[in-house]
Amino acid sequence: MQANNEKMRAMVLHQIGHPLIPTAIDIPIPDADQLLLKVIACGICRTDLHIVDGELPHPKLPLVPGHEIVGTVVQVGQNVKAFKAGDIVGVPWLGYTCNQCRYCKRHQENLCERALFTGYTMNGGYAEYTVAYAQYCFPMPAMYANAAGAPLLCAGFIGYRSWNKIRDDAENIGIYGFGAAAHILTQIAAFKKKNIYAFTRRGDSLSQMFALDNGAKWAGDSNTHAPVKLDAAIIFATDGNLVPIALRNLEKGGQVICGGIHMSDITPFPYSYLWEERSIQSVANLTREDGELLLQVAPQVPVRTTVRLYSLEEANDALNDLRAGKLKGAAVLVL
Repeated sequence: MQANNEKMRAMVLHQIGHPLIPTAIDIPIPDADQLLLKVIACGICRTDLHIVDGELPHPKLPLVPGHEIVGTVVQVGQNVKAFKAGDIVGVPWLGYTCNQCRYCKRHQENLCERALFTGYTMNGGYAEYTVAYAQYCFPMPAMYANAAGAPLLCAGFIGYRSWNKIRDDAENIGIYGFGAAAHILTQIAAFKKKNIYAFTRRGDSLSQMFALDNGAKWAGDSNTHAPVKLDAAIIFATDGNLVPIALRNLEKGGQVICGGIHMSDITPFPYSYLWEERSIQSVANLTREDGELLLQVAPQVPVRTTVRLYSLEEANDALNDLRAGKLKGAAVLVL
């Protein structure tokens, strides 16, 4: 990656398991297929924690994390035709795909063999500027061209991909782990006249109230039985113990969708939980179509994101608050 001699503020991960360090680094220059963006806001995602804590291996180091970026186009690479200076775009986790491998050719670009990931294998948005490949930049609807739009770019995209794995005729849907993704998805579910049953950590009454406020039909502890048999369940929490619990709550033919990029080991469970054509499926990354669909439906609902704002230099505080479960909705760095 080229760089010029102008400097910018950034929060940089130099060593796994250690806090980010405020650093002055060069403002990057976009390649022919990239955009240079001035960052407006960057969401804090649980995946950022997995990277910082070493649960996702082999990140680029030193690394500028952050993959829920809303930014203004400052400079356009010579091959880019879809964007111009002044456009406001969103940048998600999946940052580059090759368009040549077997997965890309069969419309599974989310599994690309040569993929690059924003804020993981390429620098992200915990900085004043960043570069991003135009193929994975999304024009932001006006109501989301600000900090409120940042959580849509991962929590929203991955949540909506998880949602689209569920059969259209599913009516009673469980969500395990009620954070950024769940509060977006619950609003969409209510808009589509579906019933959401929200499961949180035992005794987490604040998250349960938050779920009800966002349109859930019921909210309770994750270790309890659902008040009805569920047609499907989406797990956003990182606890593998929840997979057999969710299976146990399903109707025949029900689906468990694992929406996180990392989860602790799944505990053993009797085959009877899976019997009668229940299924478990993971969701990996996103496709461009996922992003386009979510950004079409969100203004129709309209989705209202709940965000807590932090300055760039407060990135470690935001990560710690997420780790400790102190957030309602999503944390967002604003520049």
